[in-house]
Amino acid sequence: MRKLVIETATAACSVALIEDGKLVAERHAVVGRGHAEHLLPMIAELPHGGRADAILVDCGPGSFTGIRVGIAAARALAFGWNAHLAGFSSLPLIAAAALAAHPEWGNVAVVLDGGHGEVFFQCFATPLAAIGPAASLLPAAALAVMGDAPVVGSGRRILAALAPDLDGHDRLPRAADARFLGDGWQALAPTPLYGRAPDAKPRAAA
Repeated sequence: MRKLVIETATAACSVALIEDGKLVAERHAVVGRGHAEHLLPMIAELPHGGRADAILVDCGPGSFTGIRVGIAAARALAFGWNAHLAGFSSLPLIAAAALAAHPEWGNVAVVLDGGHGEVFFQCFATPLAAIGPAASLLPAAALAVMGDAPVVGSGRRILAALAPDLDGHDRLPRAADARFLGDGWQALAPTPLYGRAPDAKPRAAA
């Protein structure tokens, strides 16, 4: 089965075609914002215009706008191609890639910049298994609960300001890394995982 992977949850915009667990082709760029302008042209550059039997999309946590852009595109393509659609989370995606590159680590803490002074945080063990739920925490609180696990993700630089000797490296999600995710991590409903309550609150009734 050929699978199109869409990743737009952070500053990166990336897509990949994966078939039988092997990478066929990918496009990856750090765009900051503007995922809507980059995503469909990147998919079109893939072999056969990215057409696949299944579509896998990053549901978050991450950028509110980026997540919605990716899911909207995935839903439209799945409808047009009659393809199976499912989601995954950015946190285990980064963990799976990091542990594949560094199996000697054993455990890893994934930290993404969550905005508003917080980070999205979750720890994982190898073989890939979550150690506790994902959370949105202040940097000091994340440092207090992660132990001595290496840290990967875009939020590492935020924690490094408080702990300069932090082990690990910066990393953004990459669509091609979905080949390191087991099937159990690729079965989310294609709906947003924002990671915290919305900033806007409904107006109280008069």
